[in-house]
Amino acid sequence: MENALIVDKLYKAFGRDILKMDTDADILSVTVAHPVIHEVIRFLKEDGDLEFNMLTDLCGIHYPDRGLPLGVVYHLHNLPENKRIRIKTFVTLADPSVSTVTDLFSSANWMERETYDFYGILFTGHPNLKRILNVEYMDFFPLRKEYPLEDPTREDKDDRFFGRNTQ
Repeated sequence: MENALIVDKLYKAFGRDILKMDTDADILSVTVAHPVIHEVIRFLKEDGDLEFNMLTDLCGIHYPDRGLPLGVVYHLHNLPENKRIRIKTFVTLADPSVSTVTDLFSSANWMERETYDFYGILFTGHPNLKRILNVEYMDFFPLRKEYPLEDPTREDKDDRFFGRNTQ
């Protein structure tokens, strides 16, 4: 299966909701508007020519310097053709909601819970969206890049052990 077929079908079906397409590391990456993410994933799974019927991964990303800083990345696989595709969508911090795909792929259940747990992305329609690895009373999302990597007030660390020149 050629990328041109996939691109053509997606543009015909979703037009302006396809925001970007490129090929990185030999995989077609498609960025779509978040209101249509469920329909795009369903289309890729159910179209007779495409048949991306395996969700291999779903994860969150955070780019704090962008207008839409939170994102969800989906990796789908067409097993008979051994073809993979990456689908991305982005949302704001004020409204971090994306439609669940648990009705399409049961394997998305825990992946969406983990993404919620670490990034705070809400999956609308998820059957049991609650923290899966962190404690329930945690009031922040640890993989967001909202905090400095190191505490600048620490006095007990020796920069020599971190490969830094102290001069």
